[in-house]
Amino acid sequence: MQSARRAGVAGLAGWAADDHAAALAAYRRTEDLLSPDWPRYAGEDPRAFFERRFRLAGPRPVLLTGYYEPEVDAAEAEDAAFRHPVYAAPPDLPAEEPWLTRAEIEDGARLAGRELIWLASAIEAFLAQVQGSFRVRLPDGRIRRFGFAARNGHPYRSIGAELIARGAIPAAAMSAQAIRVWCDRHPDEVSGLLRSNPSFVFFRPLDLPDESGPPGAMGRPVTAMRSLAVDPSVVPLGAPVWTCTNGEGRLTVAQDTGSAITGPGRADLFCGSGDAAGESAGRMRLDAVLTPLLPRAAQRGAT
Repeated sequence: MQSARRAGVAGLAGWAADDHAAALAAYRRTEDLLSPDWPRYAGEDPRAFFERRFRLAGPRPVLLTGYYEPEVDAAEAEDAAFRHPVYAAPPDLPAEEPWLTRAEIEDGARLAGRELIWLASAIEAFLAQVQGSFRVRLPDGRIRRFGFAARNGHPYRSIGAELIARGAIPAAAMSAQAIRVWCDRHPDEVSGLLRSNPSFVFFRPLDLPDESGPPGAMGRPVTAMRSLAVDPSVVPLGAPVWTCTNGEGRLTVAQDTGSAITGPGRADLFCGSGDAAGESAGRMRLDAVLTPLLPRAAQRGAT
């Protein structure tokens, strides 16, 4: 990697084969939110823009997982088929301290009247919270979209890790699909499993074109297979990031965060919307190397 750093961005293995125009389109979604130190696109060739205006930071090994925007059936009013609500944030939600836990929310009535939509299963409502955004199909054919609004301030605990610890699913077989199958087979145990994660996410309605991705942490739509969720204390939001798995690389952009994405060893790639994207995201659990691209002018003090 030292030789690649000396050669610059153009020396990255697989760099020439990537779709630089697609990466540039993702970068430009949040370009105007960056400080003046960061390069602004001025009409040059996309590949040349990255090669001439950026330098390589130190590579970081990570566990790379995937996330997506689910699309599920739903109803705007509770009925026999749709009994599991998704909530708007309460007006008294504190900004800096924990609120009620998941169990306390489900057992109480503090959120009565703040139901946004009703889903068919508890696990789908839970997984929507994990993903941070979702689409719904209503009985009349309309599509509605919802995005992250706030969380209750409690730490995220993986129900996948909980099932592995119980011996319910082998670590090598763990995926969102495996969790769904387990929940279908153990309906009486689903509530207890979900409550092992005290974190709870609230949503807000979104008014976006159907073809647009959901908004990420920077407030702009994320791009399938180009937007990366990172810990912003490790990788600056808005930075291009060369993401290499199994010897193949692509240029992504750090444009999102996630409650499970903490520290230097984790990243999450947005895989798109709908069932096919969910299949891809659920299977993604890869050893990867991230190499952030930083402005050429910012040479001192950066790693």
